[in-house]
Amino acid sequence: MLLRARERASELGCPAVLPGVGAVLRVLAAATRAHAVVEVGTGAGVAALWLLRGMPYDGQLTTIDREVEHQRAARAAFAEDGVAPQRTRIIPGRPGDVLPRLADGAYDLVLVASDPLGYPEYVEEALRLLRPGGVLAIDGALLRDRVADPARRDELTTVVREVGRTLRNDERVLPAMLPSGDGLLLAVRR
Repeated sequence: MLLRARERASELGCPAVLPGVGAVLRVLAAATRAHAVVEVGTGAGVAALWLLRGMPYDGQLTTIDREVEHQRAARAAFAEDGVAPQRTRIIPGRPGDVLPRLADGAYDLVLVASDPLGYPEYVEEALRLLRPGGVLAIDGALLRDRVADPARRDELTTVVREVGRTLRNDERVLPAMLPSGDGLLLAVRR
């Protein structure tokens, strides 16, 4: 199912988490016993499938994407994988509009995997959504090795670099960068 979902993502031209990142997400969902998860950037459902495989069977994943076509592909992936419909809540819309409507401190894990220019806004909202002990995961945090290169000063690289710096200095979280995929930045909410 994951391979088919990755193929759909490729056909749609939307990014999909790499298998190493997916495995980490599955373990994080299991380790935190994540009953309530938010995913920013549905894509074709690849990351969601990994997360759902680590979540308890009564857990629910809320996934947000502005592209309805991506959400259709994710729905198909969930159905093919036998995911019960009540385990997913698929919300179309701009994450910046949807995230403020979600409940404070009600989520165990938030994955930000879409629209790097929106990361500062999404990360701040994610920290509001997370319960103490909840985990924020940001996929693509190394931005194809551009973040580590001080000579790279384009807007996208600067924004992603600044998100990492901000989390490193934020007393509300305990952050760590994992070299999985294109960099998976984790932060545990204190």
